[in-house]
Amino acid sequence: MISVLRNSAYRNLFGAQVVALTGTGLATVALGLLAYDIAGPGAGAVLGTALAIKMIAYVGVAPIATALLGALPRRAVLIALDVVRAGVAAVLPWVGEVWQIYVLIFLLQAASAAFTPLFQATIPEVLPDEREYTRAITLSRMAYDLESLLSPALAAVALALVSFHQLFLGTAIGFAASALLVLSALVPQPKPLPRKWYDTTTRGIRIYLTTPRLRGLLAVHLAAAAAGSMVFVNTVAYVRDVLGRDASDVAIALAVNGAGSLAAAFALPRLLDRFADRVVVLRAAVALAVLLLLGAMFAGDWQALLLVWGLIGAGCSLALTPGARLLRRSADPVDRPALFAADFALSHACWLLCYPLAGWVATAANMTAAFVVLGAITAAAAIVAVRLWPTHDPEVVEHNHHDLEAHHEHLHDAVLAGGVWTHSHEFRIDDHHVRWPR
Repeated sequence: MISVLRNSAYRNLFGAQVVALTGTGLATVALGLLAYDIAGPGAGAVLGTALAIKMIAYVGVAPIATALLGALPRRAVLIALDVVRAGVAAVLPWVGEVWQIYVLIFLLQAASAAFTPLFQATIPEVLPDEREYTRAITLSRMAYDLESLLSPALAAVALALVSFHQLFLGTAIGFAASALLVLSALVPQPKPLPRKWYDTTTRGIRIYLTTPRLRGLLAVHLAAAAAGSMVFVNTVAYVRDVLGRDASDVAIALAVNGAGSLAAAFALPRLLDRFADRVVVLRAAVALAVLLLLGAMFAGDWQALLLVWGLIGAGCSLALTPGARLLRRSADPVDRPALFAADFALSHACWLLCYPLAGWVATAANMTAAFVVLGAITAAAAIVAVRLWPTHDPEVVEHNHHDLEAHHEHLHDAVLAGGVWTHSHEFRIDDHHVRWPR
């Protein structure tokens, strides 16, 4: 898997991702401590609002920022966004009011919402071979999982030596290092098509929602968000209140979830060499629904919790990681930033829905009810994904027509089918390309 790091451009970009993730992990710990320092007992409400602001920024900013920045030199834009993130992180230790936290968090997450889709859309250009690209997105997933496991430990070591304010300095250094690594990478810059601003802003979402396999992927995002929200929102209350265990067991439960995700990511390239993306993703989505319902049946058992949490981590990894391959093959290079931005926004909208739902149901009823409700959502989303994602799902089918009348007749049928124009005189009909003569 690490053979993909022989590509110097990707190696530098991957290094940028790793150091930025490490800085983000430190900021997560520091933000909680800052909220407690300012708000005291109201820290939970401050953090909850900050997370909501983060999701709103992700959902609302990504498509607009991609439309505004997509025509600019890619490397310069990525570096500028890293500089903005580093600057915001450097200012956070000096805030003294709750509203200042909210403003800075919005700026930080808005910059991330602009950075991430452009960064993701760059990787397929650097690694055009699908096998290499699969290994690259697997490494990316493993980096996310390792960050969730190691960043709290790194923060704990740092806090033994410095105050939590200095953790924000570590975050700023991480983003600055990311900018330097991006600067050293050769980043391709595809030529954008001239379009009106509104068309550019909505193009990614229109391509996404008119492509059957991507409509299925959106349902998979909802399934994973429902299952993941049960873990991320309710683990603390489940372990401490339902099971009556101590705080260290909360960390163990979350670590088991991360370990499951990491193990699945490690196995994913070989699975995708043997099975189609549709088989892996949809079976993982169905498994998530089964796991939540099993969790409801065995609520109150510590060993069962660890097993279910680990398997949910694996299921989410298997369901979500291949999504980048689907996005890569569903658009031309010029449209990939818009499509990645659409996926970024729509997937986080699913989390924005499921995060509060998981907490509300567990608080208003109990953990068993939360398992059942989120399990029902996961099952419904998995069923929708199976129905929307065509069984026959070729990457690209090109048709060469020599009869001009046949061209026009086919185009008429394509318009009725709800296709969309792509670059290079192609017309996309669902998941197919029709190439017209120049």
